[in-house]
Amino acid sequence: MQSDLADVVIAGGGPGGLSAALVLGRSLKKVIVIDEGKPRNDVTRKAHGFLTRDGMNPSLIRQIAREQLDAYKNISILKDVVEDVERKKGRFITKTKSGKILNSKKMIFATGMKDHLPAISGLQSVYGKTVFHCPYCDGWERRNEPLAVIGNGDGLLPFIKLIHNWSKDLIVFTNGPVAIRYEEKQQLAQRSIDLIESPIVELQSSNGKLENVILRNGKSFSRTGGFMVTTGEKQSSMIPARLGVPLNDKGEYESSEHGQTNLEGLFIIGDAKNTFTSLAGATSQGYEAAVKINGELAEEEWADVLLQRD
Repeated sequence: MQSDLADVVIAGGGPGGLSAALVLGRSLKKVIVIDEGKPRNDVTRKAHGFLTRDGMNPSLIRQIAREQLDAYKNISILKDVVEDVERKKGRFITKTKSGKILNSKKMIFATGMKDHLPAISGLQSVYGKTVFHCPYCDGWERRNEPLAVIGNGDGLLPFIKLIHNWSKDLIVFTNGPVAIRYEEKQQLAQRSIDLIESPIVELQSSNGKLENVILRNGKSFSRTGGFMVTTGEKQSSMIPARLGVPLNDKGEYESSEHGQTNLEGLFIIGDAKNTFTSLAGATSQGYEAAVKINGELAEEEWADVLLQRD
């Protein structure tokens, strides 16, 4: 079923997508948001660092946002999945899983990333409860606790330095041979941070509370919380790549500060652009992209009036 021409179609109904929808809706634009209802932070009990919403459940934040958007009849929210997008004659044609075909002048991808956690027994029970990825979201709650830092690679040492801000009682588990230099190992030793390379067999917990990290060599380490260097995040949607938007070496879509990509009229915001943006960051990016898009639409409408007169 084909729809009338919308001003903007937004793929993704997280904080970035809904923020953009609010600004564009208030700018009298016809907006369609497509969201499958499977947010990345669904495992999180409480969101933090978002002014006026600190400590609130993310699902409640989304509910409040949608209730506020209900006041704008020019904004539609569809529970659906974007399966394909084509660009023809300066317009975007979006096809959804349910069979809808939507036409729009502009398009925003706020589809974010999907986490692919390592296959560690017990990790699913603690992730989002006492083991996290974002220290700015959850570091305060774990301050001064005995923490596990789980990860490896080039980003390991910078991440350890960051977590060290919240707790000095750290043990680093690389879950295999460590990939840092001797000098970096010395930095950890100087700060009494143990570096454990033996593979992790299990994360023991009770009601989501981490208790012990069990290794293949039989050793056990008592920890009450932890942070992961990476969650194996990958793009939720590869449609922008098929349209010609390049990915950088981190797997993030390349776009300007306002989210504008190399394809005119196509914007990308949030985690799809920055791997991990936070609620506040994604909301800000949605606002900026919407202001940029509305400015472009206003310019186009202004020019169309002159063309019609000619």
